[in-house]
Amino acid sequence: MQKRNLGSEGLAVSELGLGCMGMSEFYGTTDEDESTATIQRAIELGVTFLDTADMYGPFTNERLVGKAIEGRREEVQLATKFGNVRGEDGSFRGVRGDAAYVRECCDASLQRLGVDHIDLYYQHRVDPETPIEETVGAMKELVEAGKVRYLGLSEAGVETIRKAHAVHPISALQSEYSLFTRDVEDEVLPALRELGIGFVPYSPLGRGFLTGRFKSIEDMPEEDTRSARFPRFAEENFMKNVELADRVREVADDKGVTPGQLALAWLLAQGEDIVPIPGTKRRKYLEENAGASGVELTAEDLRRIEEAMPRGSAAGERYTEEMMRAVGR
Repeated sequence: MQKRNLGSEGLAVSELGLGCMGMSEFYGTTDEDESTATIQRAIELGVTFLDTADMYGPFTNERLVGKAIEGRREEVQLATKFGNVRGEDGSFRGVRGDAAYVRECCDASLQRLGVDHIDLYYQHRVDPETPIEETVGAMKELVEAGKVRYLGLSEAGVETIRKAHAVHPISALQSEYSLFTRDVEDEVLPALRELGIGFVPYSPLGRGFLTGRFKSIEDMPEEDTRSARFPRFAEENFMKNVELADRVREVADDKGVTPGQLALAWLLAQGEDIVPIPGTKRRKYLEENAGASGVELTAEDLRRIEEAMPRGSAAGERYTEEMMRAVGR
C-alpha cells in the first residue's frame, strides 16, 4: 500500500483508507468482533488511515476503533469528526460549530478513542449560525495544545474552505465522490488544488452500488437505512442504478478485476491528492478493496469507464432534500 500526502503540512496516509461508520450504524446488523478484526486486518495490509466520527453509533464507533487500535496507535493515522449533534438516544439535534462545542467534542473523542491526539480532526458539517473563523480558530487552538495534528472540513463549500484555510491550513476536505457523484469536479476540486488541500472521498463505491452487490431492492440487508436516507436506493431509482453498475461490471470483467476495485482505481487515477475511504465491516470486502491499489488503468480503460457511466447518469439525488441543505455551505 502506497502513501499519499494530504495537504502541504506533512500529513502522509495510506492511499486507501477505511471508513468505519457502518461497523456501528446505518448499514444493517453489526458484529463488533468482526469489525475489530477488520480494522486490525486493515493495519496488516497497510490500510492505516482510519475514519470515524463522534456521531456514529452514536458515540460507539469511536470506542470500537479505539479498542481495535489499542497498542498500535503509532501505526495508524486516525481521523474523526465533530459537528453533527446527536443525543444518546440516537436523535439528530442539528449542527454546532461554536468554540465551546469544538473543545468539548475533542476532549470527548480523545477519551472514547483512548488516545492523546487525533491525527486529522474534521468539522463534519458547517454550522450556518457560527462564523467558520470561530470554528477553525477553536480547532487551531487544539493543534496548538497538541490534541490535534491536522485540520479538515467535510462537505464545505468553496467560500467556506477559503475562509477556513486563511485561519489555519486545512489539510483535507472530505466529501462524497465516486462514479455516481462527481459534483466536486466543477468548483471544489479546482479550489482545493489551488490552495494545496487534499481530498478524501467518502462513499467511493456509491454506497455499495458500484460493488455489484445489489441486484434488486430485496438484496438490502435487514435494518439497513439506505432506502430511507438516500433517494438512489428508493424503489423508483434502484433498478436504474443497478443497470449502471452492471455496465461498470462489464468493464471490470474485461480488466480482470472486481467492479469495486475498478471504481476505486478510477478515483485513485483522478489525482495524487485523492485518498478514498471505502467503508466496510468485513475482512473479505476490506481485502478486495485493498487490491485496488495495484490496479493500473490505461487511457482506454478510463474512456470505457466514462462511456459506461457518464457523469450525471445516476438516478436520484445523493441525499434527501433536507440532508442536502446541510452540504456545500
